[in-house]
Amino acid sequence: MNEKFYSLPEEKRQRIMNSGYRVFSRNSYKKSPVGEVALEAGISKSLLFYYFHNKRDLYLFLWDEACRLTIQTLEEEKCYEQEGFFDKMYKGMKAKVKIMKQYPDLTAFVMKAFYEKDPEVAGAIQKSYREALNGKTKTTLLCQSSEEFREGLNLEMMYKDMYWASEGYLWETIQQNSLDAEKLEKDFMKMIDFWKEIYLRPSDEKESRN
Repeated sequence: MNEKFYSLPEEKRQRIMNSGYRVFSRNSYKKSPVGEVALEAGISKSLLFYYFHNKRDLYLFLWDEACRLTIQTLEEEKCYEQEGFFDKMYKGMKAKVKIMKQYPDLTAFVMKAFYEKDPEVAGAIQKSYREALNGKTKTTLLCQSSEEFREGLNLEMMYKDMYWASEGYLWETIQQNSLDAEKLEKDFMKMIDFWKEIYLRPSDEKESRN
């Protein structure tokens, strides 16, 4: 835990983090100058290095914080407590929009970091991602009852289909520099409604099984 950084007032911590997310989401890791992060945060480069030993330390801290904030917000919004699969998705989207309003460039940073190839950070990012994938989120989804879905549906392929579609949407939107929280929420709600029509068991089938 970075005690020196966490000892700062919340407003200053958030300003530094938002500056980091903004700068690192615009360019590759190698081409993102730490001095620009400090400049946008309104602090000196030497002070930034007082909180973070080097560029790699800052980058991985921002990644870890993005993961922590996401899980924390999902839990606060009780996303894991919802019974229906798509109810979880609705709640999850609301939670992620809440994060985006506080950290506007966090999502773009996460997408950029996930595909980062620089060996200085790529291995640590992928290791962290695999651990998160095998954690609570995946366990919660895979434990979901198949009763609400169409008979014979391959749930693993359904997960992949939605994941790939979501990633594609975010990547294309980020390339256009138009990642707006309100629009993202509306678009994803439409996608979730579409998936419900495709994957959920028709209501007449549900009634006949009861």
